[in-house]
Amino acid sequence: MFQKLRRSLTKRRQKLSLPPVAREVMRDGLTYLPLERMASLNAELERVVAQDVPGDIAEFGMALGGSAIVLAKSRGKRRFLGFDVFGRIPPPTDRDASDAHNRFKVIAEGKSTGIRDGEYYGYVDDLYGRVVSSFEKFGLSVDNQSIILRKGLFQETFLPSESDRFCLVHIDCDWYDPVLFCLTSVSRCLSPGGVVIVDDYNDYEGCRNAVDKVLAENASLRLERTLPHAVIRKQPV
Repeated sequence: MFQKLRRSLTKRRQKLSLPPVAREVMRDGLTYLPLERMASLNAELERVVAQDVPGDIAEFGMALGGSAIVLAKSRGKRRFLGFDVFGRIPPPTDRDASDAHNRFKVIAEGKSTGIRDGEYYGYVDDLYGRVVSSFEKFGLSVDNQSIILRKGLFQETFLPSESDRFCLVHIDCDWYDPVLFCLTSVSRCLSPGGVVIVDDYNDYEGCRNAVDKVLAENASLRLERTLPHAVIRKQPV
């Protein structure tokens, strides 16, 4: 019995294995992703890199930049593009359910807490500057060529051209409208075999509804799993 339990725990640890950079950003309190989601994100990154899926890597909703650092550190010769308002998240709309509105009320009233009960990232002065500094700490230069950070609303900062291609996109922006915009937009330039990870699929009804809507309208996208977050893959032509 003990040997069976040990084997089970060993398999779990192997499944949740993380590269040093991921462990460092978690130790430093730079990411809100729990262990299971960080491990899953890293596994999908390793998969598209190993399969040499063409395209760049992008993240929508960076918070303190932890998961973005993990993605950028392992990008190889690919570009990394990060998008965020670098401030307080915009409010949900009537397409979101009460879970989103209740959460935003806490944020708007200044009552949200951050990682380990620290300061909530949306209250940080010059969040962009802090994220850039965190990138630099990990040996990553935000040069706006190989690593690009764009500040503002997604619909104003993400304007892909016909030549843009992505192999992995991490969407972590909570509400219906931004999730719908991001997933719809990146699906047009996602390489076959490329993956989109939607962090909040199980957390907010609006996010889930947005994802389900795009999937129903785009047969080239397949929802592979929903735990610990939604993993969507572009099917080969």
